Amino acid sequence: MKFGKEFVLQMLPEWKEAYIDYNDLKTLLKDILKFKQKDQETTPKALKRDMTLYRAFSGLNQRYSDFKNPKGDIEDQFIVVNAVNGEDSNVNYETKFLMPSEELSEYEITFFRTLDYEFNKVHKFYKDKVKEVMNEAVSLNKQMDALIALRIKVENPNFDGSGAVRDLAADVASLATSTVSTPSSPRMSKWEHMVVIPEMELSNEEELEESNESVDVGNSNVSEKNPYTYRPAPLEILEYVKINNTLETPTSTIKAVLKDSKSEKLKFNKKELKKVEEQLKQVFIEFHSKLLLLKRYSYMNLLALSKVMKKYDKVRHPLVDPNVFFPPLSYITYSKLRQGFPLLPQGVASRSYLKAVDNSYLGSSDEVTTLLERVEATFIKHFSNSNRRKGMKSLRPKAKKGKHKTTFFLGYFSGCTTALIVALILIINARKLMNKEGSIQYMENIFPLYRQARTSLKLLFFLPANSLKLPIHLFAYIILHMLMYAVDIFFWKRYRVNYPFIFGFKQGTELGYREVFLLSAGLALLSLAGVLANLDIEMDPRTQSCQTFTELIPLGLVTLVIAITFCPFNIIYRSSRLFLIKSLFRCICAPFYKVTLIDFFLADQLTSQVQAIRSLEFYICYYGWGDFTKRENSCRSSTIYNSFYFIVAVLPYWSRLLQCIRRLFEEKDVTQAYNGLKYLLTIIAVVTRTAYDLKKGMSWRVLAAVSSAIAAIMSTYWDIVKDWGLLQRHSKNPWLRDKLVISHTSVYFAAMVLNIILRLAWLQSVLNFHVSFLHQTALTTIVACLEILRRGMWSFFRLENEHLNNVGKFRAFKSVPLPFNYYNEDDDKDE
Repeated sequence: MKFGKEFVLQMLPEWKEAYIDYNDLKTLLKDILKFKQKDQETTPKALKRDMTLYRAFSGLNQRYSDFKNPKGDIEDQFIVVNAVNGEDSNVNYETKFLMPSEELSEYEITFFRTLDYEFNKVHKFYKDKVKEVMNEAVSLNKQMDALIALRIKVENPNFDGSGAVRDLAADVASLATSTVSTPSSPRMSKWEHMVVIPEMELSNEEELEESNESVDVGNSNVSEKNPYTYRPAPLEILEYVKINNTLETPTSTIKAVLKDSKSEKLKFNKKELKKVEEQLKQVFIEFHSKLLLLKRYSYMNLLALSKVMKKYDKVRHPLVDPNVFFPPLSYITYSKLRQGFPLLPQGVASRSYLKAVDNSYLGSSDEVTTLLERVEATFIKHFSNSNRRKGMKSLRPKAKKGKHKTTFFLGYFSGCTTALIVALILIINARKLMNKEGSIQYMENIFPLYRQARTSLKLLFFLPANSLKLPIHLFAYIILHMLMYAVDIFFWKRYRVNYPFIFGFKQGTELGYREVFLLSAGLALLSLAGVLANLDIEMDPRTQSCQTFTELIPLGLVTLVIAITFCPFNIIYRSSRLFLIKSLFRCICAPFYKVTLIDFFLADQLTSQVQAIRSLEFYICYYGWGDFTKRENSCRSSTIYNSFYFIVAVLPYWSRLLQCIRRLFEEKDVTQAYNGLKYLLTIIAVVTRTAYDLKKGMSWRVLAAVSSAIAAIMSTYWDIVKDWGLLQRHSKNPWLRDKLVISHTSVYFAAMVLNIILRLAWLQSVLNFHVSFLHQTALTTIVACLEILRRGMWSFFRLENEHLNNVGKFRAFKSVPLPFNYYNEDDDKDE
């Protein structure tokens, strides 16, 4: 794979704008090459020979060993890179040419100016990010101080901290020196504060004596002789610490509202300690991931600079063998580069420029590498019981690899599903089942489980009028939604939308489009097998005695799917199932949980599954209160059933309304008030529409039409303008937005038009659209499927907009709340 493609694949999507624009620099090099080729075509042959002769004696044919230790003659230099102090104490690098401007083309000057800009951009970004992680390291130090003190207090309630801290420190220090080796680095003494475990700095009794002369600075014990050396946290630190209540449970939310406080005093029990350890463990994992990505960012940009300069020397001196000057950098690891190997190719122009790069903060700083080693040592010792393999497995999970069995079963299930569809059609037509006695009763009672209305099949499967229809019921809606989600994942990956980070999936557990497609094919296979078994047993004269068993097949199918969903064993993507269940539970319990993106995203998906939820209600009514052995039910005439017919349709919108209210009070964002108003109008529209369906009447029809029209208009506007971020009048892409992941702008205009059309289809039930060859139930089913398709399209552009917002803010990491809160920090915030 060429480096350009590899460079794009290795980019962190949210930091894309902060990387060197490698393709732009390559384009400038091509312009330089074209200019030189044209210049050579207009140069006389005699002059060409002189230039070639000059190159032969100019030192360009020296071996690589000669350039590894250059003599540094100023006459051999082509450019000089100077470091200039810019604004905010930032160092900017500028290229100065040491040859007459007449010998330089305009393209070369443009190339170096662009190269300076890109290098300064990367240099500043990297320096700012390193500063951020250093500040986070200081906070983690203080968190570990409190954790160690809490562990001592919980495990030894009668522990006397005044006299035993010194002995404990000596024991821990001796253990630390025997298990953890301190990296040897000339810059390490400057960065002692990066050590996250305070007691690991005490390696002998002499350092312990020095720690006794320390003074308190911001509740962190800092030595007067060495301000970056920490000693073990005394138990007194617990007097200045409170538990940071993140409002994660309904109970904590209610307590916070009543007490009007987000912090609690320590209770010194094992339950509290375990919770703090788990929370701090997640903080360390996320912090370690950030350090790894920052290290990779530095390495990839340094490598890109070396590649660009290699290409420039090749363009400027095309007769020179590039392998003489440039070692195979693709085989040199980052650690070898740090050990003194040639970091960059040593060409004529590159020697000066890349020497400045190597001496810059980007090329010479070891802070991230050193901090990374200390974080790993800390995590292994305190969160993995000194088990390095277990600790590194948590810190650096292996990348998820595609499995051949997934592709095999995907094809197998898809083939079986197709075969069952064909078999069902053939059985219906061959046996003429719909002309037999009892077929109408069968359709009215069993097929609400497999839906209703014989005439609806003409459009759905283009079958003759006497054909039985395939089940478009609870599972059909879910399967269609899963297929749309699989399509969304495919295009998110194609356009490098970082959906695992946005949704908050644990690294390595997110499902790809093949896995989701496999699950949908498996569910379709189960559903069709149940329908075919039900139909075959029911219509076969030899199995008339199995009527009760026949009626229980749909119930058994639903029970099986629910059992698989809540199965506690590590099968069928357990982590993803648990993630879905937790998110669903948080949606149901709104507004008692803090609202995250996955919560309101899932609640929005549920608003498109109203018909599926109503189908589930019919299951409960039919098997709970109906006489399923006689294939009779009175659900439609039941007051309780009709009441819940309203409730289940409103629940998803009600959940979103409560989430908007929670976000309004937490974030103080007025936009959430308008968003909540949108869902309130939708609730009113759903209630009036349902009342019209059940009671009819002109007054209900007018109310339903007006409320539905208002809700549809506001929802359409919110989809396009707020959720998708489109229709920006003064953007770079007219009436779209400044940044787009799809290059073809027509796709966005087509999506907006299609979204409006599908939103208006929502009004068909109150406007009484009639299609001559379709039953009203079939039309309702089709509209429900169209809503699911619209939601799938909405999901792609909604996540695209969220991804671009993260890119604009360089937001690439989860914000994990810290477990402890210091009193003095609260005071500072208040001030």
